Amino acid sequence: MSDLDMELSSGIAAFESKDFTRAFRLLTPLADQGNAEAQYRVAVMLQNGLGLVKNELSAYKWMRASAEQDHALAQHGMGVMYLFGECVAKNESEAMQWFRLAADQGLAGSQMMVGMMYENGQGVPKNPEEAKRWFEKAGR
Repeated sequence: MSDLDMELSSGIAAFESKDFTRAFRLLTPLADQGNAEAQYRVAVMLQNGLGLVKNELSAYKWMRASAEQDHALAQHGMGVMYLFGECVAKNESEAMQWFRLAADQGLAGSQMMVGMMYENGQGVPKNPEEAKRWFEKAGR
């Protein structure tokens, strides 16, 4: 295991055990180096003020950086940000695009969101058949 893998594993372990101050210290240098998993977790901490002061601008920056590297959870996170107007202006069609990217990677929560958005006509025209298809993909 490389030093980079060890640092990432240690940062994730700190995050999972809710030692967010340590997690932030370990994961930020890796996020700066372009590690998508570290970027995602740093974004979550910044978005929710976990172990540090909430910073929506930085949370958005890191979430987007991770999402653009095809990190499914970060793509879902971008969808949430746009759907609810967290860290960014609310934009349902943009939310749908991000949820769809994560859903296409098999993320069940995103598949549910895509189905719900088709069901409600959020960011896309209402389409009950398409909603049903996505709910079935998600295992509902």
